[in-house]
Amino acid sequence: MARRIPEIILIDLVALFVVGVWPVMGAQSAAPIPDLAGAWARTTFGLEPPISGRGPIRNRRTYDRQDVTADYNDPILKPEAAELVKKRNEAQRAGAPYPTPSSTCRPMVAPYIYRVQEMQLLQAKDEVTILYMQDHQVRRVRLNGAHPAKITPSWHGDSVGHYEGDTLSIDTVGVKVGPFAIVDQVGSPYSEALHVVERYRLIDSQAAREALERNIEENGPPVTQQAAGIDLNYKGKGLRVEFTVEDPNVFNAPWSGGATYGRADDLWVENVCAENLREYYNNTDTAVPQADKPDF
Repeated sequence: MARRIPEIILIDLVALFVVGVWPVMGAQSAAPIPDLAGAWARTTFGLEPPISGRGPIRNRRTYDRQDVTADYNDPILKPEAAELVKKRNEAQRAGAPYPTPSSTCRPMVAPYIYRVQEMQLLQAKDEVTILYMQDHQVRRVRLNGAHPAKITPSWHGDSVGHYEGDTLSIDTVGVKVGPFAIVDQVGSPYSEALHVVERYRLIDSQAAREALERNIEENGPPVTQQAAGIDLNYKGKGLRVEFTVEDPNVFNAPWSGGATYGRADDLWVENVCAENLREYYNNTDTAVPQADKPDF
């Protein structure tokens, strides 16, 4: 017959568990979470190269040259992807820019979405929300969860995140492939196999300024600031995003890059893309073909 443990011993064991274990568990759950919240802005469209390893496909010329062309012969591109990048860039050089998610008012995926020069990062207990100042784009990241076994593709994909010390790590899969699927500034496509990992952390203000200056030197200044501005009086830390892209249907190997943000000023202007003739950056209308008489 099994021996019964006296009730007094059970009480003592429960007390020992509560006293000895719960403080440790509480200490783990009380680990500080980095404060990444707020509005952040950057001054360029281009992606930054990683500290080491394979980086984004580069242009043959800087952005301030009219003959800018992506290196579509880069061996990281699979043949079909290389042909598409070549076709897109040849159209660009011929004065017929290829359609992009930005120019056609469609949602953008990371890291292409970093071309939107201002965002707001909101942190909650179970979710991180990222708001972008162009086209009302919103990304929602579930914390401490897992991707479902079956994912219904969506424009921004299924994103799950967790904190690793001072870093917010975000893992995204299940991105919908639209008619103009573009994952970077040179026109590289992506497929349903796209997998992006992002890591957000604060960096020293001096390091942030230097990174911003290097990116301007590398990629040139943007044509328009999209009303995004950095608070020049802010002396605190900047925000660094490092990412890795993997898509075996498009690239022969994973590649990485980054984007650096400074604290944004207090002006939040929502740029809304719409199909119209007005060029807000030139304060003029785009010329369109005119007919002397209707076709019907």
